[in-house]
This record gives sequence, structure tokens and C-alpha cells, in this order.
Amino acid sequence: MTESCAEFPARHVFIKCPECRRVIDETRLHDNLEVCPRCGKHFRVSGRDRMRMTVDEGTFEEWDANLASEDFLSFPGYADKLKSVSERSGERDAVVCGRGKICGCDTALFFMDANFMMGSMGSVVGEKICRTFERATELGLPVVGFTVSGGARMQEGVTSLMQMAKISASVRRHSEAGGLYITVLTDPTTGGVTASFAMEGDIILAEPDALTAFAGPRVIEQNMHKRLPKGFQRSEFLLEHGFCDAVVLRGEIALTVGELLALHEGHAPGLGAPHEIVHTGRRGKKLGHLFKRSAAPKTALEIVKQTRSADRATAGEMISLGLDGFVELHGDRYFGDDAAVVAGIGWKDGRPVTVIAIERGTTTKERMRRNFGMAHPEGYRKARRLMRQAEKFGRPVLCLVDTSGAFCGIGAEERGQGEAIAQNLMEMSGLKTPIVSVVTGEGGSGGALALSVADRILMLSSSAYSVVSPEACASILWKDTERADEAAEALKLTAPDLLALGIIDGIVDDRGLSHEEIADAVMSSAFDAFDTLGRLDDETLTNLRYEKYRAIGQYRTM
Repeated sequence: MTESCAEFPARHVFIKCPECRRVIDETRLHDNLEVCPRCGKHFRVSGRDRMRMTVDEGTFEEWDANLASEDFLSFPGYADKLKSVSERSGERDAVVCGRGKICGCDTALFFMDANFMMGSMGSVVGEKICRTFERATELGLPVVGFTVSGGARMQEGVTSLMQMAKISASVRRHSEAGGLYITVLTDPTTGGVTASFAMEGDIILAEPDALTAFAGPRVIEQNMHKRLPKGFQRSEFLLEHGFCDAVVLRGEIALTVGELLALHEGHAPGLGAPHEIVHTGRRGKKLGHLFKRSAAPKTALEIVKQTRSADRATAGEMISLGLDGFVELHGDRYFGDDAAVVAGIGWKDGRPVTVIAIERGTTTKERMRRNFGMAHPEGYRKARRLMRQAEKFGRPVLCLVDTSGAFCGIGAEERGQGEAIAQNLMEMSGLKTPIVSVVTGEGGSGGALALSVADRILMLSSSAYSVVSPEACASILWKDTERADEAAEALKLTAPDLLALGIIDGIVDDRGLSHEEIADAVMSSAFDAFDTLGRLDDETLTNLRYEKYRAIGQYRTM
């Protein structure tokens, strides 16, 4: 008898994707960070696996690993449940906390775990997260938290409810000490976790298609007696309605968080950052061409008409051509995200800056999406949110203004257009960080002023800034739109006129320049102003801003 070794094929485990129904090799799924390679479905992962995906290898130091839940209410079946879940998951409770580095940036972290009683929040979860914020405050560290939870843990009664208040108080103290808090919403984040620390971040990111809600879909359907629309309460729904800053693929989360941490440390992220803008020196026709005009405008009305041209450099082009990188942040945290206002954190020559810009768009389709640069209340509230954030973290604010005015409509009035503009004026007047506003096209009335209460106001030489459009002025005062040319001259809306009146502080000459050259000129002028303003203390800065506007106006005493 001859003996031989039998060869068996390698053992493979296959998993069916619940979204596209495709069968996936477990190893391939694991190598793809538990994301379906076909449809992009993000599978749930444990808190510890999430930590390994996110934190720089070998840098994680776990905190409070010895805390474990107990059945202090003698709730039926709870003790047995804790024992079985702990044995199955290998964890003592539903969150892993500690300190580590992401892309070299030191931070405090917490990772919630759906494998432990669906990430429900009890005393241990509350205590560990609260301690994480307290230690981060003491050590001067930012906090990055990954949420996944079914809500408060019912087996711990009202004590579990109180964890919402407990953690929120520690979040507030950390924020008041100047700490950055980034939350990453994963599927599902619901109930008391959503109604507390999950939505309290300075910056809120979310994985694609993650359920994020206070009341779960089944609860709402039972209460309303009707089916919910597809995508309701998902990440993309939150983004559209202004409640998160960005939806980020799992494979890009660590790099994106690392980028944000670096910017909040006061320096540019390293090479290869996901939102770095690579300047190759080769521009397409749209980005590099000169303004299509045969001659310089001769009248004020011609300047106004030129500001409305689709051939002008837009705010988006100035950002992409003038900065080294830009992370757009979305939402007003109340109602929606207004595409007419682009806001986020940019950097140039290693220096971070908060950028808030009114974007008209270039193509007809894009202009419609951006409402032709006419902002809604949520656009101004998004701007105010980013201004407050800039003040908190000591970043200067650059506003790029190009709008015919704030949007006039029923919905805008219902949501408080006037109130939104008024709050911006008051906020900007006392903001304790340098502000530079540049009118890059048309500066129309209060809609433009809502982003122009600044320490330095600059205008492109081809731009206009007015209390009303010449056409509207002629119609209202003289009932004759044919006198728009006369109205434009009388309104003194050109850059030289406004410089002579003391309204603006400087003119950026853009005659004959390409879009790239205009962007460079605008950014150079703005950062030169930041250099000067940055030498002032907060009190001097805000006092000088007050005096600047206090001195505007001419009158005589009778």
C-alpha cells in the first residue's frame, strides 16, 4: 500500500451582501474594509476593528478597559444578557476609548460597538465617553468619536437616559476649553445617542447610507401609518438637510479625519491629503482664458453687466486655483445645505483659513442648482456656523462675495431670511478673528453685506457693490428702467467710487488677467491683510472693526 498526502482546496467562506445580493469572498470583503466591492454597501464592524482601521499602527493606548456593566436594577434577564454578550464579543461593554494618532496627529478617541447589545448606551458607555472628554480637556487633545447605537439601554432605566446629559456636559466643557470634536456617524446611530453627543461635534462626518435618527423608521411608520420614502434618515438625507458636514467612504475616513486634525492644529496636512489641490500648471480653456470682452467697460452700468457674465471667474474657481487645498463643510444644522454658499477650511503655503464664498456656477444646470448665487437663510446660517468655528480655533475668515442679492421667495421668508442676515451682521461685527471680504463680482445689497462686515473689504476693479441694482433703482425711483445707466452712475457702485467714499479698503486690479492670475491676486491680497491683522489682539481687532463702521456715513447738523 502506498501512502500519499491528499490535497484539499483552500477553504473559503462566502457572505451575501444584503444590498446587491452578491456573494463575496470573506477575505476579499475583509481586505476591502468590510465594504461590498460591487455596490459599496458598508457592513457593520466592531469598535476594535474600527480602531485598527483608523488609528496609526502601534499608537493606540486604551483607557478604562476595566469598566464593566452591572445589573443594579435587577432587571429580568439583564445579568445573563451581559454575560453572554461579553463572552461573544470579547468586550466588557459597548465602547472602546483611548488615545492614539491619526495621520500623525495626537487625539483622544472612542469607538462604539454594535456587537455589544447594539451599542446601547448605559452607565459604562456614559462613564467611559465622559472620562474621554475630561482627559482630552486636561491634556489639550481633540476628540474623534465613532457612533453606532440603538439608543439608551432600557435595562438600566432612567440612569441610561441621564448619560445623555452627562456626556453632553463634558462635551461642552471640552468645547469651552477650545477643544475640537469630530464625530463619525455609522450605521445605525439612533435614539439618545443621536439626541446627544453624536450631533454635538464641531464637524460631523458620516459613512454612506448610515441610518441616523432620533426615532427609528419603524416607530415613525407605526405612528404615521404610512411607509417612509427611500433614503429617509440616511446619511445623504442628513447632508441634504444640513445636519452633517460630509459623507465619507470608509476607506477615506482616516485620511479625512487626519486632514481635519492637522488643519485644527494650525498647519496644512501632509502631501497626498484627500482634499489637496494639485496645481499642474496646465489649465483647461474654461479655467485659463481671459475675460471675453473687447474693451474695458466705460460706464458703471457696463461694469454691473460684466459682473453677471458667465465668463467671469467664480468663487469655486478662485478656491481651486488660489489655494493649495480645501475641505468643504456643509449644512446649517437647522434645515438644509444651501449650494449657493460654499464654505469650508482651506490652506495656502501651510496656513489654514476658513473660506466662505457665494458661488453662482458656470453652466446653466449648475447655476440653477446654486440658485444663481442668491443665498437662502440656511446659506447665511451655514456661514455663521463656520465663522464661529473659525473664531473658536483661531483661524482667519476669507469671504468671497458675488451675488445679486439674497433670495426673495416664500420659503426664504418663512425660514427667516431677514433674521439670518441680521444675525450675520451682528456676529461678524464682534468676531474675534481677522475677516477679509473680497467682492469678486456683483455685491448686491444685504445679501452681500451679510458676508462683508470685515476688517478689510477689497474689490476687484471690475466688480460692483450697491444697495440696489441700477435697474431696480431706476424702476422704483423714476418708474423708468431705461434710466438704469443714470442710476448706476448716481449710486457710486464702482470700486474707485467706494474707495473714495471710505467704504472699501483696497482694489485688486484684474484687468486682462486670467482666472488663475485673478485667484492668485485675490489670495495674495487677502493673506497680506491677514498678516497685518494677525498682529492685533482680539480687543484691538474688534474695536477697530467697530470704529471702521461707526465712521461710515455723512450728514450735517442743523
